[in-house]
Amino acid sequence: MGEIDGGPDVLWTEFVSADGLCSPGREVLQRDLVFSKGEHPIVAQLFTSHPEKMRDAAVLCAKLGFDGIDINMGCPDRSIEKQCAGAAMIKDPETARKIIESAREGAGVLPVSVKTRIGYNKNEIDTWIRFLLGLRLPVLTVHLRTRKEMSEVDAHWDLMPNIIRLRDEVQSEIPVNQRTIILGNGDARDLNDARTKISTNGYVSKDGTMITADGVMFGRAIFGNPWLFDQKRNDGKKSEKNNTPTIRERLNACLEHTELFQKLLGDIKSFAIMKKHYKAYVSGWDGAKELRIKLMETENVAQVKAIIETELKVHITRLDRDLRQV
Repeated sequence: MGEIDGGPDVLWTEFVSADGLCSPGREVLQRDLVFSKGEHPIVAQLFTSHPEKMRDAAVLCAKLGFDGIDINMGCPDRSIEKQCAGAAMIKDPETARKIIESAREGAGVLPVSVKTRIGYNKNEIDTWIRFLLGLRLPVLTVHLRTRKEMSEVDAHWDLMPNIIRLRDEVQSEIPVNQRTIILGNGDARDLNDARTKISTNGYVSKDGTMITADGVMFGRAIFGNPWLFDQKRNDGKKSEKNNTPTIRERLNACLEHTELFQKLLGDIKSFAIMKKHYKAYVSGWDGAKELRIKLMETENVAQVKAIIETELKVHITRLDRDLRQV
């Protein structure tokens, strides 16, 4: 993919079951928590409704060398909610409190944060978010939709000022630099869009200072776009030829991603997981739909490689023909 100039301030893992990490055969699940030295600082994101499991899983993550523990209290997946975890925590604050306290016990000196939503069926900022802020978390990431809304409506960035103002009210006796860091999540397309969402959704304090969210967590924006944090490509200078990844770059990255998946997880996870990434990598140019259909029918990395290499040859031939006609 070439060199990337820049990167995220902090990385989070995909969310992993604390129950599974405390069960026989956990070595397989621990593969989801593998990271390299270059990925620090990195936070392990866990979910469970069992305080004792959270404590033990936090101990494990501390031993593995993570820089923090994050508890997912916002996932709307039904299978997660059936375990009374994820977004189900919004309906059970006392269990949520126990989960956080247990994570703190197991994490030792590591910070324990939470990712959640603004409510379950409705806006519950003044109750649920107020409750979490009262626990003085070091970091709180808020996905700006309710669980009921899933991702079917635009994220409510207009509610961010309410959350920040509430933080400053609930934690008014705490020095400003020690208050909970608030991260917004939802619909941020790229670095420039994230900066805009932060700068236009704050409130003005009594001394005239604009108070905004402390940062943005990206989720879906990284799909098909490993260049998301590349400062050279995201400096706002859209006229530069090298700003937007070429078709060749996107297809090569797609193949590299597939090969890494096969190497690291192919023996324990279904190849079908890669299909959601093909939807993201292959779009936006003539013939992308047809290529995407072919990739969605593949069953292994060899088939993907053959299809992409063929497409690259066609693309080069087409480019050469177009250049000759200029």
